[in-house]
Amino acid sequence: MDILRASTDWAKAELFSTPFFILFGVIFIAASLGFWQLGKTDMARAYIIPTLVAGTLLIIIGFGLFFTNKSRITEFKKAYNSDTTTFVTSELQRTESTLKEYKNVVFTAVPIIIAACALFIMFINTPIWRASMITTIAMLVVILLIDGIAHARIDFYQKQLLTIEKELKK
Repeated sequence: MDILRASTDWAKAELFSTPFFILFGVIFIAASLGFWQLGKTDMARAYIIPTLVAGTLLIIIGFGLFFTNKSRITEFKKAYNSDTTTFVTSELQRTESTLKEYKNVVFTAVPIIIAACALFIMFINTPIWRASMITTIAMLVVILLIDGIAHARIDFYQKQLLTIEKELKK
């Protein structure tokens, strides 16, 4: 198994998925503009700022991840050509810490925040707070959707790294 190819394939797959953050961010901003132009009720007008903020955050996340993963492709080649064993070890450490972050943040904290927002909606009747909580839930669902797929991808990549590590130790 060619670990450099597996690494660059993983990074390229990440490059494909991160624009979805940007796409959803643009959708949220378009919704904000729609609420601003067409919103007649207090509830509709309450969505203007929360959807604008959520859209902006998703765009920032998308661009940040895109440029980070784009630079990794060239870094992978340099690190691999420099020392294969060190490259595999550092990638294993990185993937392990990333998988822990997914477990702690994406699959634990995000669902808790979603549940808290849902409870908040039940007890608060102010339009801005309801709109903010609903928008937060929608944004976090987008993050769960995209990061759930990214988690599966990095988990598979880590298994490839472990296989290579065993081969290198022989």
